[in-house]
Amino acid sequence: MPYSARRVVCINALMTLDIALVLIILGISLILFISEVIRMDLVALLVLGALALTGLVTAEEAFDGFSNGAVITVWAMFILSEGLTRTGIADIIGRQVMKLGGRREFSMILVIMITGAVLSAFMNNIGVAALMLPVVVDVARRTRIPASRLLMPLAYSTLLGGLMTMIGTPPNLLISESLKRFGFEPFKLFDFTPIGGAVMAVGVIFVAFFGRFLLPKQIAEHGKHVSQRSLRAQYKLHERTFMMRVPTNSILVGKTLAESRIGTSTGLIILALVRQGRSEPLPSRQTVLRGGDGILVQGRVDQFRELRRWSDLVIEREAPVLKSMVASKIAYAEVTISDTSPLVSELVRHAAFRTRFNVSVVGLRRRNQYRLTNLAYVPLRKGERVLVQGEIDAVAQLEKFSDFTDVGLLKGERLDEQYRTDDRMFVVRLPKESDLAGASLKKSRLPDVFDFRIVAIFRDSALTVMPRGDEILIGGDLLLIEGQPSDLDVLRGLQDFEIETSVPANLGAFESERLTLMDATLDPRSTLAGLTVGELNFRERYGIELAGIWREGEMVGTDIADERLQIGDALLLLGPRERLQLLSTDSDFLILTPLGQKPPDTRRAPLAAFIMLAVVVSVMMGKAPISVAAVVGGSIMVLTGCLNMEQAYRAIDWRAIFLIAGMLPLGTAMADSGAATYLAGQVMTLLGDAGPWPVIMGLYVLTAMATMIIPTAALVVLMAPIVLSAMGDMGLRPETAMMAVAMAASASFTSPISHPANILVMGPGGYRFIDYLKVGVPLTIVVFITVMVLLPILWPLQAM
Repeated sequence: MPYSARRVVCINALMTLDIALVLIILGISLILFISEVIRMDLVALLVLGALALTGLVTAEEAFDGFSNGAVITVWAMFILSEGLTRTGIADIIGRQVMKLGGRREFSMILVIMITGAVLSAFMNNIGVAALMLPVVVDVARRTRIPASRLLMPLAYSTLLGGLMTMIGTPPNLLISESLKRFGFEPFKLFDFTPIGGAVMAVGVIFVAFFGRFLLPKQIAEHGKHVSQRSLRAQYKLHERTFMMRVPTNSILVGKTLAESRIGTSTGLIILALVRQGRSEPLPSRQTVLRGGDGILVQGRVDQFRELRRWSDLVIEREAPVLKSMVASKIAYAEVTISDTSPLVSELVRHAAFRTRFNVSVVGLRRRNQYRLTNLAYVPLRKGERVLVQGEIDAVAQLEKFSDFTDVGLLKGERLDEQYRTDDRMFVVRLPKESDLAGASLKKSRLPDVFDFRIVAIFRDSALTVMPRGDEILIGGDLLLIEGQPSDLDVLRGLQDFEIETSVPANLGAFESERLTLMDATLDPRSTLAGLTVGELNFRERYGIELAGIWREGEMVGTDIADERLQIGDALLLLGPRERLQLLSTDSDFLILTPLGQKPPDTRRAPLAAFIMLAVVVSVMMGKAPISVAAVVGGSIMVLTGCLNMEQAYRAIDWRAIFLIAGMLPLGTAMADSGAATYLAGQVMTLLGDAGPWPVIMGLYVLTAMATMIIPTAALVVLMAPIVLSAMGDMGLRPETAMMAVAMAASASFTSPISHPANILVMGPGGYRFIDYLKVGVPLTIVVFITVMVLLPILWPLQAM
């Protein structure tokens, strides 16, 4: 049934309650998309639920998106793309690009963009960008062309190539599916090719001839050895490398590196242990220190000196009165984290117990005993029993919070038995002339490092219980500290360390075959995105260190433990060569620095290419719908060993699938409620008198601008019913305008957040936000002009 027959209100009708509800849900979803307060796929599911609960769609319509042909095709294409990648297509492409591109920047950009575009016509464009990224970085290194001159053209080529076929990008699939849903003939596989191919050609020529001069020109890397030096220079490692010497009579002699807290207490990375002229790169945490040992570290020497100031504290052996005064003002409780609490999965240090509940976490009860140390980077679990400490009134208020299912006070013998409060409480005096005088508690790293908590400060006969971070220390203060008194000995041991800021050149820790630098970035589907560096603990998980992060054209601060990793970050990894080589098989990373990894097995590459070709041909000949052909093709790839089922499941970007499936009911609600007609009426009021082409241009510009803030898949779902209604009001068939919107939605060049492919190259290319504007805005204008010139020729307007 044609869309015009389904319209329930006319342009001039007053807004109904249903229209108002749809527009409210639409407005809230757009705000959530733009603010990113809630992740996009969850927003889509909330939209789905809101539409069903308000009766704007039926239960069947609410979940139609999950069986929608376009959604099925999208996830099946993810599997097909992964099969092409796993069979070594990238290695084959790399060799051909090197042969065809030569060593000139112009020809290399041309070859890279054409290659990326052709692949993106039949593969997922994010997958193509991830597949080509290491190849292009390696090509840049070998040809001495800065990677910043090649990576943005690569990202743009995948977007341009996706315009050429219906399966090239999700917006094309969704536009075609929208036509089918509302009673029109859907676009065929290659209906996009004439205009999409022309746009791709014009875009490639523009970037190769003109756009490349707008790209930043970062310093190129020259070969393997220079690459290591350039990485050290880029991340300023030499400026932050120094030697610490362990005195022969140090109190830390005989303790392990883990017990000394040298790394965790200072945020330093231990590069090597030097003993009797021999160097041991990345020594084990169980290595025992000896007098005279040299410890080569990388980090901020001022941060180490800041910590050493705490060694001035003097333990007061007898202070029972102060302890008893504080004991009457504080209480302990064991709280159980509810399953629905936002605290679940948060690290202890990020859980904000102090700011939200005015209490401090002092222990976690696991396996019927309390864990009392190294709590900062422990993630909280559902049902976790947490020991907290606070003033009596604050502890009494905990029962009012829904974050906790149970709150139990700990007192007397039970508290002493399980927590040993007397053993863990001690009083220290801050000397009058201490360097700490005048400093705030907030700058102290003690809670994170030694699990010290300053419970109270006694000053001028006044007692301050549970002081805040902005409390200023004054010489002569008595501090009641909760923790292990023996850890003060560790602080004093660090005080005795000798610092040598000039590192002997013959150490060569960075040059060692056993200790190597490697540049990497997160895969677009990585599960590590959003996690902090401290939470990941690269040393424990991978046996390597994260030495630096490059983001938005500059290095992230040196204290990176609290930094959350983002897609597009360039990561400098440091470790033994064999450990780093293992990451080449880790699906969370894309390796940008080759370390002589074994080339992929390409024996099944022809088979994977044949399967993909068979999918395309079967659709062209009308033998099967695209959704069926894609699912069968993906299944055959698994059956023939191009990839396994685990790799197939992981290849699917489930966030994108849930985003599309969750937003499709909103498109249905907009059409059935009359909201699409109402919005189209507003467009017609502004542009209708000028004729159909200004209306189409307006819809194109609106869509292109919206790609900067709204996910393209969701945007197309929202724009399709508006376009259909606007064309119906003018008595015209919608194919011309729908094709224009498809081109606009996929041409996301102006911002790194417009498309994941743009984000992916940001860190490795050293790009800033403004770099995308410099190249993306002119390219967007060129594409707009090309589309508007060709649309009347290739897709002329037709009356209903």
